[in-house]
Amino acid sequence: MIGRREVSALMIGLMLAGCAARAESVQTGYSADGLYNLANSYARAGKPGMAILNYERAALLAPNDADIEANLRTVRVSMGLSSEPRSWFERAATVASPSIVAWCAVIGLLVVGSSGLAARLAPRLRSVRRIAVVTGIALLGLTVANGIVEWPRLHVAVVLAAGTAVRATPAPMGDTLFTLPEGQIVRILGEHEDFVFVQIKKANRGWVSRASLATVVP
Repeated sequence: MIGRREVSALMIGLMLAGCAARAESVQTGYSADGLYNLANSYARAGKPGMAILNYERAALLAPNDADIEANLRTVRVSMGLSSEPRSWFERAATVASPSIVAWCAVIGLLVVGSSGLAARLAPRLRSVRRIAVVTGIALLGLTVANGIVEWPRLHVAVVLAAGTAVRATPAPMGDTLFTLPEGQIVRILGEHEDFVFVQIKKANRGWVSRASLATVVP
């Protein structure tokens, strides 16, 4: 008989397959090449904020792309913004695009689930099942590592206006704590009506008008 765990693994795999297919179809109309070209046009037009925003979005779909990284670094340096190199773990975890990583999760779950079924249907093939389990766990491990790296990027935004005021309170007349340059990347910690609470460094926090920035993940 088929156990509940095997059925659950197969069901989750099929659900992820549907999600991956949907993500891949969305990516077709929202491609890394299209965003890269759009970012280049903004850079040539003297709009570094929009250029950095679209380079960052392109990097989500095409991680470790040398051209995207080089152009993004060039624009950031031209604006006096720091550009730290990515660690080996970040590069390893984002070796594939989001759609491929999603399919890795699907295949990993299906392989692990299928090995459970094989244990009941063909108990003699232990070595094959072990290899399958290790492969499935490795694929799932890649997905988890990718999620760890990409999760913070779901909560970041790019400043689109030069001299954007960071205020002490979420109000247009709130006291200005400091200003942000165009193209600065901030982390979003909260929201209140037309303002978002952002963090630049550990001690630099405040409220910024929502209209002055755009999230990397639309």
